Amino acid sequence: MVEGMTIQDPAPAGPLTRIIRPLPYILLGVATVLALLTKGQSTQDRLVTVGLAALAALWILVMYTLRSPSWTSRTVPMLVYVGVQTALAAVLTTRQPIFFVFAVIGFVQAYEVLPPVWAFCSIIATSIVVNVAPSGIPTNLDWAIFVIIVICLQGFMIGWFGLLGYRYHEQTEQRRKTLAQLETALAENAGLHAQLVAQAREAGIHDERQRMAREIHDTLAQGLTGIITQLQAAYRVREQPQAWQHHMDQVKLLARDSLAAARRSVAALGPRELDDSRLPDAVADLAARWSQSAGVPVRVETTGEPRPILAETEITLFRVAQEALANVAKHAGAEKVAVTLSYLEDEVMLDVRDNGSGFEVDAVNERAEAADGSGFGLRAIRQRLKRVGGTLEIESAPGEGTAVNASVPAPPEELVAQ
Repeated sequence: MVEGMTIQDPAPAGPLTRIIRPLPYILLGVATVLALLTKGQSTQDRLVTVGLAALAALWILVMYTLRSPSWTSRTVPMLVYVGVQTALAAVLTTRQPIFFVFAVIGFVQAYEVLPPVWAFCSIIATSIVVNVAPSGIPTNLDWAIFVIIVICLQGFMIGWFGLLGYRYHEQTEQRRKTLAQLETALAENAGLHAQLVAQAREAGIHDERQRMAREIHDTLAQGLTGIITQLQAAYRVREQPQAWQHHMDQVKLLARDSLAAARRSVAALGPRELDDSRLPDAVADLAARWSQSAGVPVRVETTGEPRPILAETEITLFRVAQEALANVAKHAGAEKVAVTLSYLEDEVMLDVRDNGSGFEVDAVNERAEAADGSGFGLRAIRQRLKRVGGTLEIESAPGEGTAVNASVPAPPEELVAQ
């Protein structure tokens, strides 16, 4: 092992490590007090014991407690620390057997400061000190064999369980890091999701403004221009009743057309039902009015905890419910209808189901939607949902009823509040 070699994955610090840190001082202090209380020692022996104990405490303080953070990830400094500490423990235990209490710290610290292979070697060295230093090297062959067996068994058992603990803490730390990375990634994804929703909302607002501008230009502006032209023509022929009446009739016709166009444009804006109500209440009121008008019972249910979402998203879901119920009244011949508004963790879903006649979904998708501006067809609904990042799914078959499901993303409430 060279100076630059590093520990690949030192045991992670935790509550156990915080307990281990003061343990060498505690064991050394207890052993020193018991050694000084042992009878039959001279003052010089006691002073030597105190000096060696103080040297061991100073070594632990400098090389272990106050060690540089960079040493923790390097094998050689920690090997030097463990080697000198084990040597001091051996000297102290040879002088006073009670210092085996301090020597056992080698079992505890091995996997904290050393990689597995060197930790196992440290445990074997500590086992030799604990079993040989108090009574000296055995001279009897049988006793020597017994001590060797004890050292091997002790080293293997402590080393094996220490390795299991090391791997457990290593895996726990890895799981903690993975979880932290996952939480960071989820937070980043939530931010990106919110940005995408905001961008989709801005794009929808931009598209809506352009659509309204075209609508005004193509209908209201042209209608008003036509009215002015007809009024000017009527003024020129005011002395001719028949011609004047013709132009006034054209003015009335243009005014009616412009009014109808204005109503269609207003209908495309936010519904008044959402002005003073939350989406679940607005949908419930809509369903109640529809049920009274259509004579079909409606069951309305809200699941999850209702929370504020983007205004355009609420408008879109309300329009989906409005159009779906209108289609049931026009085409389904249903006997009952169920409307479910579901608030999930990151999305809001609207389901409208009926037990009516049903239809071929592909065939309906191919047909052009009504162009009279009185409502929103499936194509218009899909376009609206697309603007807010949502999707539309329709399940139906002849004689099996219809299920309309709209799903829109719902960013965190704090982002909506911004």
